[in-house]
Amino acid sequence: MMIMNILEADCKSKIVHGMVMFVLIYSTCMVLVQRVEAADPDPLVDFSANATTPVFRNIFVNGDVSVGSGGVRAALDIGKFPGLTSEGLTVVQFKMVPCGENLPHTHPRATELLSLISGGPLQAGFVDTKGQAHIHILYPGDLIVFPRGLLHFELNVGTETAFYISALNSQNPGTLDSAGAVLQLPERAAAIAFNQDIATVAALKSHRPYNEPPTLEAAKPGVCVPGQFITTTC
Repeated sequence: MMIMNILEADCKSKIVHGMVMFVLIYSTCMVLVQRVEAADPDPLVDFSANATTPVFRNIFVNGDVSVGSGGVRAALDIGKFPGLTSEGLTVVQFKMVPCGENLPHTHPRATELLSLISGGPLQAGFVDTKGQAHIHILYPGDLIVFPRGLLHFELNVGTETAFYISALNSQNPGTLDSAGAVLQLPERAAAIAFNQDIATVAALKSHRPYNEPPTLEAAKPGVCVPGQFITTTC
C-alpha cells in the first residue's frame, strides 16, 4: 500500500511538472508570436501594384519637405512613393545648417540607421532605458544606430551644412517630439516632470509648440557657435 501511494504521488508530481512546462512553453511561444506581429508584415508581392516605378526622383522637391530655421528635412511615405508599400522601410534626407538641430524625438515603430554623407560634423546620440546617454561625434562616412523607441537627436556642431540620410525599418515609423509631447500634458503634470512651477511651464508652452511636421530648428544666439565645442559632453 505504501509503495502504491509513493508511485501515485510520483505520478501526480510528474503530471504537475509537465503542466507547468507546457504553460511556460506556450507563454514563450505567444510572446514570440506577438513580437513578430508587432513588426511590419512580410510583403505578399514582389512589387506594389500601386507603384509605377521603383525610382523616386529629387526627394528635396517631391518628398514630404519641411523647412525650418535649422535646415531642410525631406521624407518619404507610401503616399508619395508607392514603391515602399509593404517593404518595411522608409528614408529621410537632411540638409542641416551649422548649429541646426533635429530636436530630441523617438520613433515608436522603428529602429533608425543614420549615415553622414558630407559636412558637419554632427553631435548625435540617444538615451537608453537606464538613463545612460550614448553621445558621439560623427564625421562624413560615419553611421550611428538609434534603437527603436529610444530618445535621440542630431546637432550640427561644425561650420558646414551637414547632408545625411536616415533609413528606418518601418514604412510608418512615427515621430514623437519628446519635449513637445511633455508640454501637451496638463500643466501640473508637466511642472512636476520638469521640477518647475506652473507659471514656468505655461511660459514654455506658449513658446514651444509641438513640432509637427518634424522640422529642423536652429539654436538661439549664444547657445551654439559653429565649429566650437566639438565634443560629446557639451
